[in-house]
Amino acid sequence: MSTVRPKNIDNNVNAKLSNPLRGIPHDRLMADVEIFAQERGMTHLLPELKKGALVAQDPTCYNRLAIFSDEDKRIFTEEVTHKWRQTPTLYYMVIMSSLAAAVQGMDEAVINGAQILYPKQFGIGDPNSQRDSWLVGLINSAPYLCCATISCWMTHPLNHYFGRKKTIFITCLISFLTCIWSGFTNTWWHLFISRFFLGFGIGPKSATVPVYTAECSPAPIRGALVMMWQMWTAFGIALGDLIDSVFYFIEDTPGVTGLNWRLMLGSAGIPGLIVCLQVLFVPESPRWLISGGRYEDAFNELCRLRFSRVQAARDLYYIHVLLEAEDEIKKDRNRVIEMFTIPRNRHAAVASWIVMFGQQFCGVNVIAYYSSNIFLASGFSQGAALDSSLVFGVLNWLFALPAVFTIDTYGRRNLLLFTFPCMAICLLITGFSFWSTSETGRVAGVSIGIYLFAIFYSPGEGPVPFTYSAEAFPLYIRDLGMSFATATTWFWNFVLSITWPSLILTFKPQGAFGWYAAWCCILWVLVLLFVRETKGKTLEELDQVFAMDVGMHAAYGLRQIPYGFKKFVLFQNPVPEQLYQVEGNVPSTVGNEKARREEDLERANV
Repeated sequence: MSTVRPKNIDNNVNAKLSNPLRGIPHDRLMADVEIFAQERGMTHLLPELKKGALVAQDPTCYNRLAIFSDEDKRIFTEEVTHKWRQTPTLYYMVIMSSLAAAVQGMDEAVINGAQILYPKQFGIGDPNSQRDSWLVGLINSAPYLCCATISCWMTHPLNHYFGRKKTIFITCLISFLTCIWSGFTNTWWHLFISRFFLGFGIGPKSATVPVYTAECSPAPIRGALVMMWQMWTAFGIALGDLIDSVFYFIEDTPGVTGLNWRLMLGSAGIPGLIVCLQVLFVPESPRWLISGGRYEDAFNELCRLRFSRVQAARDLYYIHVLLEAEDEIKKDRNRVIEMFTIPRNRHAAVASWIVMFGQQFCGVNVIAYYSSNIFLASGFSQGAALDSSLVFGVLNWLFALPAVFTIDTYGRRNLLLFTFPCMAICLLITGFSFWSTSETGRVAGVSIGIYLFAIFYSPGEGPVPFTYSAEAFPLYIRDLGMSFATATTWFWNFVLSITWPSLILTFKPQGAFGWYAAWCCILWVLVLLFVRETKGKTLEELDQVFAMDVGMHAAYGLRQIPYGFKKFVLFQNPVPEQLYQVEGNVPSTVGNEKARREEDLERANV
């Protein structure tokens, strides 16, 4: 069964988003629900399951069928008209996930201030020494080396055996303990080891929290809730920069040298302890529970996350139908190989790799980790450099707030296409300002460039990658896919962190910032051609989005260039091309869905 067909003779295409329940006759659907309830021991929920299956098949049927009460009609109507009206439990889950993200941000940021203090104490503080530059870079990048090589790949076994929320508990506990440990180190290699083990708290957490949030969230606001990960990571970075500024002025006490940087590093563990104290009280991911056959538990958790039992029954049955189709194709299969051999999975992996690679090679973390040194080089004092880094952190957080509303309105892809060119310009402003012979002009140029960069990064390449990667992969390889995506970002994070001190020493700030400005331009082209839009679609409907042939999507991207020129340069009002549309009258059954996936598998095996 082909999921892509010509829309008209100009070779535009539609990717039809099929609902696997559409086309099933009413009597057969009700019979399927009864069999499902009997097999899963849920006959006591049969009335809710029947109504839920009808809404899963046709989201508007509640207005036409007498089986639905007035209360049912009100709740389903408000899902559309008041999409932000959600249960307190859902928002409690979001708050917990946001705190876990803040742990991440603090883990990353406190080293920014500490690195202007500990190198001298450890005898690696010569700014003109290549050896010392590489050692400082190695220490700063140690957690990300662990993430890329080991810890991100532990995401799947941890999630498989412990579940989403217990994995979050374990990783936050590791973050707390290793941050305290790093504050007691007395040699550069000891600090390197403690920060390397910090990576075991960063990697699996960064892969698990966005997936957990995506699996608990309703589709209309899923992007906004998942992007809370990045927004509150940015808050954690700002909080880390604030702690750096406050603790910088603390003097040593008898018997303790470097108390200020030790407090900087140790304090980053406190939010992790707070998360550990509350994470076990939030719901477990319903999708994870269903994948383990725990349907009753999944229904109970969905009841906590949704307003009515009928909503919970709808989500339960719809997830079950899709998982049945996936179970048929994952038996006796190598999921690692299938992530790259099946076209649907490969397209998701390529797009996730691009946005995750882009999150690093847009250059943001050379600023997040080294802004204090950059401001020092431009003419600031140490205290002023830390305060200026704090401003960057605050802007990074504040301008992530609009993305809560824009990410599901304008879409992930459009935000990237708009912000990448702007970030390139900001990096060039920052680098070229170092040519100024006036200290005032140099300081002003560097500050303006870095602050504007934060303003454009935060609503685009900041929130999009983790949101995108968390929703791009089908459930049966989602843990592996997210491990791959996060390992990508942490590997390139490691590359940036370890190479920046040597890069800026060798090529000067002008060349170093120009390098990442060029990458922003390259990434714009990659996003245009290979990154598919995912906004407003259920996690299951995305199967059809990523099934589209890569050549067709690239051709669509090229056609967007003249459209954008007419709209944003000539200020005309061209008609946008609708690449995706929900399938209307074309029947699509679970059997058809299985047949399409088997066809993909056979094509991959040829």
